[in-house]
Amino acid sequence: MAIHSMTAFARREKKSEWGTFTWEVRSVNQRYLETYFRLPEQFRGLEAVLREKVRQAMQRGKLEINLRITDTDKSVGNLTLNQNLVAQLCKHAQQIQQQLPDSQINPVDIMRWPGVMQAEEQDVDAQQAELLAEFDLTIQDFLAARASEGANLKALIEQRLTGIAEQVEIVRGEMPEVLKWQRERLETKLADLKEQVDETRIEQELIMLAQRIDVAEELDRLDSHIKETSGKILKKGGACGRRLDFMMQEFNREANTLASKSINTTVTNAAVEVKVLIEQMREQIQNIE
Repeated sequence: MAIHSMTAFARREKKSEWGTFTWEVRSVNQRYLETYFRLPEQFRGLEAVLREKVRQAMQRGKLEINLRITDTDKSVGNLTLNQNLVAQLCKHAQQIQQQLPDSQINPVDIMRWPGVMQAEEQDVDAQQAELLAEFDLTIQDFLAARASEGANLKALIEQRLTGIAEQVEIVRGEMPEVLKWQRERLETKLADLKEQVDETRIEQELIMLAQRIDVAEELDRLDSHIKETSGKILKKGGACGRRLDFMMQEFNREANTLASKSINTTVTNAAVEVKVLIEQMREQIQNIE
């Protein structure tokens, strides 16, 4: 299943017999699913149906959905003249003119009278069906755009995971040298104090020191998090943004512990690089559904 970004845009325009209409769908990241509609007044009744279509298609994101209709002369339909009403109005107007000889009958005024000009009734059901069909196609385009951007985000995250794995191997390869350096440092310190300490005491001190600076557990957990994120979450896909966000917290916890135990420049630099990579992933994950 594909990973979807919450940031996307789609637009479709169609020319119909009754007018030209345009659907636009845009979204940004949001913790939950929110939808906002801008529809012409005569089609406000479609909002509930549209909202359900969106709910079935996605789980997260803040969506703005616009419908614009142009060529309104087509959408109104052909105008017809109510001949009976016009005849009555003219009759009454002539009677008034007889009483007021100086008055003039203005045909435009008669046309403005309510009911004189009548618009041809439109098939509203057919219009709504056409709008909904085009909306479905717009949503398909929109989901394709989200999937395309999601694939890019997935690739970026996998690159960062590879970078973290490389830093883990650097630290793991550095640990024997760190322990050797610590042993020599401890022996030198004891020699400077001119204390008569047997080998057993030195080994005990080294064991205690090794326990304090041992990062094997943190490295193993980082490896485990990499496998969980890449091999399971990203591979499974779908609406995985919340799960990925949780994994970033786990990554960060191990990186902080690794940094706190660092007594070597190489290890310190590796810990910093891991934290940078985690932050880069976290920023990208905010846009994943």
